[in-house]
Amino acid sequence: MKTAMNILYYGFIFAVCILGALLLLVQTNVLTGYELRIVQSGSMEPAIATGAIVLVQTQSEYEVNDVVTYRDAASSGIPTTHRIIEQGLQQGELVYTTKGDANEAADPQALSSEDIIGKVQFSVPYLGFVLDFARQPLGFILLIVLPGLLIAFEEVSNLWKEFRGRKSDVEPEPTTTI
Repeated sequence: MKTAMNILYYGFIFAVCILGALLLLVQTNVLTGYELRIVQSGSMEPAIATGAIVLVQTQSEYEVNDVVTYRDAASSGIPTTHRIIEQGLQQGELVYTTKGDANEAADPQALSSEDIIGKVQFSVPYLGFVLDFARQPLGFILLIVLPGLLIAFEEVSNLWKEFRGRKSDVEPEPTTTI
């Protein structure tokens, strides 16, 4: 029973640490050339579900069929993840035509390489919902702060028990009276 509780406890610690690390990676660009993004719409379903996180890697070249994330000038630079369906030249520059798998028509604007953030390397379904919740104040408290405090309390409690156990093991030296 005790080993099962230890497995659950250390699994809990591991999950909180992973969630904290993923939250950090979504909020910042710690890894050069890589970004974690949360998919907010269903335009790429069923290949990439709404609420998935995607790891995007900057590339020097992109090919037809690559799923890429780009900054959409039409929607205030909000990143969009779609598949490249065609590439060609426009005024001597290589441009890409993209389309969401679930969309009927191709995206109206052709993209240059500078518009593309990177190629999607993999996605993890539904994890984006958890990370998006963790970015909210209540979610951060419930998913990061509260578990962190519980872990800290448990560790301090264990240290206190260890300290008290060692203190009682030490025998008092005999005192002599004169």
